[in-house]
Amino acid sequence: MSVMDQQSGMFKVQQTIGSVLCCKCGVPMPPNAANMCVNCLRSEVDITEGLQKSIQIFYCPECGCYLQPPKTWIKAQWESKELLTFCIKRLKNLNKVKLKNAEFVWTEPHSKRIKVKLTVQAEVLNGAVLEQSYPVEYTVRDNLCESCSRFQANPDQWVASVQLRQHVSHRRTFFYLEQLILRHDAASRAIRIQQVDQGIDFFFGNKSHANSFVEFLRKVVPIEYRQDQQLVSHDVKSSLYNYKYTYSVKICPICREDLVCLPQKVASGLGNLGPLVVCTKVSDNITLLDPRTLRCAFLDARQYWRSGFRSALTSRQLVKYFVFDVEPPVGEATVGGQKYALSYVQIARESDIGKMFYVQTHLGHILKPGDQALGYDIYGANVNDNEMEKYRLSVKNGLPEAILIKKCYDEHRERKQKKTRSWKVKKLPMEVDDSRGRVDPEKNEKEYEEFLRDLEENPELRFNISLYRNKDYQESETASMTDGEGAPSVPIEELLAELDLSAEEEEDDDEEDMAE
Repeated sequence: MSVMDQQSGMFKVQQTIGSVLCCKCGVPMPPNAANMCVNCLRSEVDITEGLQKSIQIFYCPECGCYLQPPKTWIKAQWESKELLTFCIKRLKNLNKVKLKNAEFVWTEPHSKRIKVKLTVQAEVLNGAVLEQSYPVEYTVRDNLCESCSRFQANPDQWVASVQLRQHVSHRRTFFYLEQLILRHDAASRAIRIQQVDQGIDFFFGNKSHANSFVEFLRKVVPIEYRQDQQLVSHDVKSSLYNYKYTYSVKICPICREDLVCLPQKVASGLGNLGPLVVCTKVSDNITLLDPRTLRCAFLDARQYWRSGFRSALTSRQLVKYFVFDVEPPVGEATVGGQKYALSYVQIARESDIGKMFYVQTHLGHILKPGDQALGYDIYGANVNDNEMEKYRLSVKNGLPEAILIKKCYDEHRERKQKKTRSWKVKKLPMEVDDSRGRVDPEKNEKEYEEFLRDLEENPELRFNISLYRNKDYQESETASMTDGEGAPSVPIEELLAELDLSAEEEEDDDEEDMAE
């Protein structure tokens, strides 16, 4: 009885549902339109009649794609949601019934069989709704897709290439970009990857794959690109044209830790920022920080390429300084999750300790007397930058003698110079094109080591990078006594365990042998 009925004092009889006997077998059952139980309905009517119970699909073992007729290849993992959707779409006449549920039935991955259990509903005799489940078996046949078959016939045959270039004197940007590509699996469709002077070439067997890769680059670094095409062959009878496409992609030459002297027009457009600023981060935007005021600004790719300014000094020109005195911070700011504190410090160059400088820095929160720091020696540097010369002549106080960029940990690292790291990063399967003799292996190794040190020092830099545990690393009992205590390191919580299927299979076999 409801609350309203209780308040009104009325008595209401609860409705009960009776049972009837099946017209065929006489079993008691809830009444329905056909007056037959479920078993009798299924014996009389089969709603899965006329539906496909078996079908053949094509799979490319090279790239892991399935053929969606007539010519589309879809990439899907084993027993994934994408594969289940693909299998359901391949069935014909499924619109005659209502699909209620679909799930995989486990099969041996090497059996070339995929089984899906479908649950469907349909109206049968006198409007009664019948629900029934039935299995569908998919026979998988191996068949190379068009791009993979061309690659098998000629590995050097490609349809589209992406020529990625950055006109700077180092490869730090490419090391970071390589880890982003591995993290997002952006170059999985690449036929071949080749390292060249000042860049990397990516070759693809399909134009759409190259387009997707360029779109990925636009989201992670500020670029501009140009597309060209070259006619390879032409069939007059069928009017078919075969082209080779080339994407020339240029990354902006402004890198992290570079010193930039902004043009007057750009500085005024950014609220009179700088004009001497430090690039603290490069992603789809360029983050610029004024180390003397802690003001910051962000430039996207369109804004940068409109002006096209370059760095006045790069990280190759950093000079080591000794810190003698640090005053308490006079201001603090947080830019992109990174904390900065404005302080006055007394420093001297390592090469000329007798000459002291009293400068402002944005590193007041991490520097203390006795530390070493890396910065730009504006006092003694020969800077070939027109904007900086205009700034030097126009400002009454002149340029600062030095601008510090980061704290230096060389003394701490010398103590553990020959020790292996507890972590590692993966690398792209890249060929080296040394036909012109411009690739220097020793220089590459040195720059790669500097990149690994940057990952240790900067948590924000390794935020989008996958770091893996190094199996060869063995921590010694006296590590705390011999290692540099002040040197930053990667916390073990940030490391991923690299999956090794062969090792797991060996362990499973050993456990089975022990059980027997």
